[in-house]
Amino acid sequence: MKVHFDEKSDALYFRLDDSKIIESEEVKPGVILDFNAKKQVVGVEILNVKKRVPAASLKEMKFEVA
Repeated sequence: MKVHFDEKSDALYFRLDDSKIIESEEVKPGVILDFNAKKQVVGVEILNVKKRVPAASLKEMKFEVA
């Protein structure tokens, strides 16, 4: 999985795998899912991140594996 935060465009993108994106759908305002040919979610984009997440949370990212 790859995570990219573009501060200039205020967007956070989670890329779950490298398969080709066939279709995208905005499921909530500012939340876009990317789908591959098998209709699996392969990417998640969140727009206007600074309005959705406290600023301190953008400085550090933690991952938990259960």
